[in-house]
Amino acid sequence: MAKQILIKPVVTEKSTKLADKRNTYAFVVDKGANKIQIRQAVEQMFNVSVDAVNTMVIPGKPKSRTTKTAIVRGTKSAYKKAYVTLTPGETIDLFGGSEE
Repeated sequence: MAKQILIKPVVTEKSTKLADKRNTYAFVVDKGANKIQIRQAVEQMFNVSVDAVNTMVIPGKPKSRTTKTAIVRGTKSAYKKAYVTLTPGETIDLFGGSEE
């Protein structure tokens, strides 16, 4: 169940700063998932306790590119993003680095 709700982690400059300073991690989640399901999925998958969940729906954006013959137009899909704040003292290792 957790793998169907959590699609992938968002690894950007902003999300890494939030993880370091506020213990908040960003994930792309299923559009039909609510905050309770996201909380349960993160707790089950990473074995941590979640303090808060904030969600937002990122709208689709029109994109175009030029080819030799024409301009190809399309849209980038909309998706849902969740910011998950963990209780103090807990972390998620997104990169799976080994301790050496």
